[in-house]
Amino acid sequence: MDAFASILSAEMAKKKTAAKPKPDSESTSGAGGGNKYIRRADVEKARQEQYLADQARLEAERAERALKKRKAEEEATAERERQLEKRQRLRDEKEKQRLQKERDEEDEKQRKLREKSGISGDDEDGDDAKMQQVEQMDEETAVQRLRDLKEPVRLFGESHAQRLKRIHRLTHGISTPGTPKRTSSPPPLSGGELLIDPKNVTSDPAYARRQLLGWFQLVISEWKIALESRDEELKESYQGKQATTAMTQAIENLQPLFRHLRKGDLDEEVFAKVVELVVEAQCRRYVRANDVYLRLSIGNAAWPIGVTMVGIHERSAREKLHEKGKSAHIMSDEATRKYLQSIKRCLNFAQTRWPPEDPMQIMG
Repeated sequence: MDAFASILSAEMAKKKTAAKPKPDSESTSGAGGGNKYIRRADVEKARQEQYLADQARLEAERAERALKKRKAEEEATAERERQLEKRQRLRDEKEKQRLQKERDEEDEKQRKLREKSGISGDDEDGDDAKMQQVEQMDEETAVQRLRDLKEPVRLFGESHAQRLKRIHRLTHGISTPGTPKRTSSPPPLSGGELLIDPKNVTSDPAYARRQLLGWFQLVISEWKIALESRDEELKESYQGKQATTAMTQAIENLQPLFRHLRKGDLDEEVFAKVVELVVEAQCRRYVRANDVYLRLSIGNAAWPIGVTMVGIHERSAREKLHEKGKSAHIMSDEATRKYLQSIKRCLNFAQTRWPPEDPMQIMG
């Protein structure tokens, strides 16, 4: 009995020992004494450290890229400034060459005029000295001189050198078709007659061509003065800029006509119509001048409308479409079309500048 009790006590002691929980140090330690588990706080701390390291690295890369981009932009800006400076220098040189060429041409023209009119060399030297005195004026003095002369301070597209030449011409009575004074009516250019006498066109066509050039230059000059005398607000408006652009285009498109008139190779039919148009405009008969312009630009040509060939037989009067002299001049080439349109613009301005006495002669 005592032996059985001792065996039972030993077995119960073993089971109690097996069921007793282990200490924390034993539960977190392995055979080698290392950690088997990691705390969540340690994991979060490691993640934050890794995130901050990545952000610092990305920020450094962005700063490096921004620095490279800024350097590239500065280099590009410096290169553009160098290019602009170079272009401006070239433009200044070309402008100086152009002004020098204009000055030489003007001197040559004045010399030929003096030779033709028989002016002596002493007078020429005196004029040269006066011209040198005018050329020494600064811009403020030139503006004051023009105001004293009751002339426009600045014409359209006029440089300082051209302004000084204009002062010289106005001061010494040298008149040019390019800078006339304002007049109440289209002034005659020779002998108190009208601009062009139609009877003298066939007898002296060279004289008629010179008078045509004078009339167009007069209209262009008055046009420039009218646009220059506008208010600054009107000049900068959309309508003001459009008017300036129209005048510039008209002057540019009229150059082929001027070349033909100087060379004397303008088509006879066109020349006759332009003479008739200018004569009517000089007499302030603008409706008649517009009719002449329509005959010049459109003419009496047969214009095909609709179907002109529907079978094997030609329709009646179809051959008139190709007859010589029936085609409209305005359709001949681009240059002719442009200078004819510019003539119409000059006619419109002349009607505004010198209105007719008869209201029936106002174009619509």
